[in-house]
Amino acid sequence: MIDFEAARIKMVENQIRTTDVTSHSVLRAFLAVPREAFVPEKAKQLAYLDTDIELAPGRYLMEASPLAKQLQAAEITKTDRVLDVGTGSGYVAAVLSHLAGSVTALESDPALAEQASHNLKALDCLNATVVTGDLTKGYSDTAPYDLIFVNGAVEEVPSALLDQLADGGRLVAVIGYGNAAQAKILLKERGAISESSRFNLSIKPLPGFTKVKEFVF
Repeated sequence: MIDFEAARIKMVENQIRTTDVTSHSVLRAFLAVPREAFVPEKAKQLAYLDTDIELAPGRYLMEASPLAKQLQAAEITKTDRVLDVGTGSGYVAAVLSHLAGSVTALESDPALAEQASHNLKALDCLNATVVTGDLTKGYSDTAPYDLIFVNGAVEEVPSALLDQLADGGRLVAVIGYGNAAQAKILLKERGAISESSRFNLSIKPLPGFTKVKEFVF
């Protein structure tokens, strides 16, 4: 029988702290959320390994270290309204619920959305709400957001998501695929978007965010 609490502490100490994650609030959030509650039954013994875990075909729970690095870079505050794009089974939304004021967890797969809703309720994440819809279109009903977090690598960020940022809001995403991909922060100020690269990061892609091919005549 795995001691999940001990495994969670080990994950934070050996996987997250060792990759320059020093934010106390981020470290506390990862210690507070039981990762094993968000993975399929057959994968529970893998919950705290430094690997991505498949939740559904093409959809993954991100490895803890790259996730923590992105959340630290986001500089989340207790007043932030957050949109979590591609929440999967709800793990990232649960971590965000410890960092932000409110979390809207957007999921396109109805079965995953149902799991996420169940998981978040079971852990009393009362400031997180699961909604379903097209990930590339965001969720305008509760916009604007101070932070939009994208769960997975994308080829480009759709304008619909940027439109839902508040003034001074930021979007955190890994743009590009493979070893050339970079974790970036897109900041909205007076309607204009500026982009800053933070570090190279190779993570699993989030389906549906490929560039539309342009026809050349």
